[in-house]
Amino acid sequence: MAKYTPMMEQYLKIKAEYKDAFLFFRLGDFYEMFFDDAIQASRELEITLTKRDAGKEDPIPMCGVPYHAAENYIKNLVEKGYKVAICEQVEDPKTAKGVVKREVVQLITPGTVMESAMLNERNNNYIASLSHFHDGSFVIVYCDLSTGESRIAQIASGFDRVIHEFYNQPIKEIVISSELPEELQKQLTDRLHVTLSYQDEVTFNGEYRDICENLNDERLVKAFSRILNYVQHTQKRSLDHLKQAEVLELDHFLSLDMYSKRNLELTETILRKGRHGSLLWVLDKTVTAMGSRMLKKWLERPLLDRIQIEKRLEAVEGFYQSFMERDALRDSLKSVYDLERLAGRIAFGNVNARDLIQLKKSLKRIPEIKGLLSTIDNKEIRGLATLLEYPEDLVNLLEQSIMEDPPISIKEGSIIKNGYNEQLDTYRDASRNGKKWIAELEQKEKQETNIKSLKIGYNRVFGYYIEVTKANLHLLPEGKYERKQTLTNAERFITPELKEKEQLILEAEEKSVELEYTLFTEIREQIKAQIPRIQFLADVVSKIDVLQAFATVSEVNNYHRPTFSENKLQVKNGRHPVIEQVMNDGTFVPNDIVLDDEKSILLITGPNMSGKSTYMRQLALIAIMGQIGCFVPCDEAELMIFDQIFTRIGAADDLVSGQSTFMVEMLEANHAIEHATDRSLILLDEIGRGTSTYDGMALAQAIVEYIHDHIHAKTLFSTHYHELTALEENLPRLRNIHVRAEEYEGNVVFLHQIKEGAADKSYGIHVAKLANLPDKLIGRASVILEQLENHEVKENIQESNQLSLFEEEVKPVKEKITPPLEDRKLVDAINQIDLFDMTPLEAMNELHRLQKLVKQNMISK
Repeated sequence: MAKYTPMMEQYLKIKAEYKDAFLFFRLGDFYEMFFDDAIQASRELEITLTKRDAGKEDPIPMCGVPYHAAENYIKNLVEKGYKVAICEQVEDPKTAKGVVKREVVQLITPGTVMESAMLNERNNNYIASLSHFHDGSFVIVYCDLSTGESRIAQIASGFDRVIHEFYNQPIKEIVISSELPEELQKQLTDRLHVTLSYQDEVTFNGEYRDICENLNDERLVKAFSRILNYVQHTQKRSLDHLKQAEVLELDHFLSLDMYSKRNLELTETILRKGRHGSLLWVLDKTVTAMGSRMLKKWLERPLLDRIQIEKRLEAVEGFYQSFMERDALRDSLKSVYDLERLAGRIAFGNVNARDLIQLKKSLKRIPEIKGLLSTIDNKEIRGLATLLEYPEDLVNLLEQSIMEDPPISIKEGSIIKNGYNEQLDTYRDASRNGKKWIAELEQKEKQETNIKSLKIGYNRVFGYYIEVTKANLHLLPEGKYERKQTLTNAERFITPELKEKEQLILEAEEKSVELEYTLFTEIREQIKAQIPRIQFLADVVSKIDVLQAFATVSEVNNYHRPTFSENKLQVKNGRHPVIEQVMNDGTFVPNDIVLDDEKSILLITGPNMSGKSTYMRQLALIAIMGQIGCFVPCDEAELMIFDQIFTRIGAADDLVSGQSTFMVEMLEANHAIEHATDRSLILLDEIGRGTSTYDGMALAQAIVEYIHDHIHAKTLFSTHYHELTALEENLPRLRNIHVRAEEYEGNVVFLHQIKEGAADKSYGIHVAKLANLPDKLIGRASVILEQLENHEVKENIQESNQLSLFEEEVKPVKEKITPPLEDRKLVDAINQIDLFDMTPLEAMNELHRLQKLVKQNMISK
């Protein structure tokens, strides 16, 4: 076994405690990494891999980054999901005996980032914990260390619901028990792509009593303790900014499963995973970063409480009607910095003097904002104004103490104003007068020696000195100065008087810097005591910002205030809020929609590319916008308050889970059918297209009938199976509608207009023509279509299950053969199945059973 140096043994001992993290080991001006850390870090960070003890038989892989530039390297690793343990020297190397003592002072993980340069100012950075209890329930805790907010949600049972809930939040890291089953851990990493961390200690820490006093369930306390213990263990510093835990009653908000949130592109687009093109992108006219984060939270959790919705809408109405005041308000808000994250950095101890100047400038805007709100004749807005209490004492403290343009560093002085501390003024006066004395001495010596180039300089090695060029040395009287240093072209001297002044000046400067740092930390502690006030103001200002943003976007985009009713939804000239913004020609075609107890299902037919999916999505987005308290894109809207929205729009294989497009389609449809109520909205697009025509048609019809007869949810169902339009005759609450398209000179023209009744054809071949498929192929497809519509080849299709695209003649129909007894029994079994009284999942299971029977018959033959 190789013998390592004491320093390397120290490294290995510390690394053993942080096996799942890169250990940034401080050596002088560098953070060094060794062994596997070095190999992996050199690859991830694209830095040079070197070797320690390269002359030995087994050199140690090594790489490093400068400590002053480490932040970018740490950010790079954390964004990739890694953890970084910062190991610092915790004693002075000059006084250390043996190896300098080192300790990990902070573990930086994807969910515990605090540095502003490593955070997206418009997104929360949540770390979450998951706790599983013997009764089958789960408790989820969300915590954003950068803002101090904590939220707790309880789920009675079902890990699938846990996954859907996590997907609704931008989670970077989840803290779990090491005893959570491996299968569930794998689901978390595979489906959510998060970093997993472990914390088994769930003992309550009395230090956090204040932020847990509203938790009256032991499970909630244990779950919250898990994440608090983990954060305290990894961060090793004050968490005074943590707010009281907010218990989320999930049934108080509109529920959006992971499929619906993805399909509707609420906060990011499906393809590019960015804001541009999402509903959030359209609505975010906020001015402050904290307002933008609050808007995103509102969008992720629309309200169910009509009273709360109306209060938001009333405030938006007030801002909408007060253009001048709103415009002035937006200007004032531009001067408000991120109060939430400033409070977090104050508590964490990594705030600098410039941050405190930002805090002061922000707080000084509060009276102006309050005054503007008070001039608007609106009950809700004036109510917000009364909540804005100006912290004059805090502003005065900052005004009197911190310089207006301080340096970034808090350990080099020049941050505290003159007049704030008498002792500091004394040190500064001594330093200032001493330097003035030296300047006067330089002039005096020049005159006495008649050496114009004589100068008095300073460096850290020799202190202050008198420098005379060698060409002028003959002008110096013998013994006037004491020689100190010889240079190539000059000599440096000192005098007893100069050394005495030097000691006074340096002592004053050193003590001045030390005192400034002490005073700054005292000011920081005073402000820390005011964090709850700062956070409260941040919350109120954020709400004001979101509500004025709703008014701004509503005015710019011609949105109107919705009303609400129990069981009726009626939208006049509704528009898709995102698509109308990205259409360059501005020709978006609006459409009406009506859903009520007598017309709860709309069966939509029409060609591809005609706008069926757009029509469906825009209804969901209008409903969501209404339930977050925003005006909506239409001329008039009477909306229902939906408890859940389910969407099955678009198709994609889930290759990671080994699931085909059709399986994904069935799982999403089944999720809606299992959980929807008569207060829900279901949007199903082209169900059944992933399997054979008759299977797909049967499943599509069964799903429509099941929703109609058993769930009674408001439903939009688009399909290419024109045979389903006959359902209108048998299902009293179903109506056919279609998207208009017309033929003109052999081409299809999409009118994007929704009309009552079924479409006369699908225009699929016309769409293929638009896609520039070969003319010969298009011509052959037209012939086949005509034959199919005339039922000339129907039996052939059933017999061979395929049809050559380029075959010129139709093959003759084969003579029918009476099937054997076993096959007749199988046919009878299939005929006895009542598809219309089965859920899609039950239908799939039955098909699977029959498939096994077929295989058994084939083997027996």
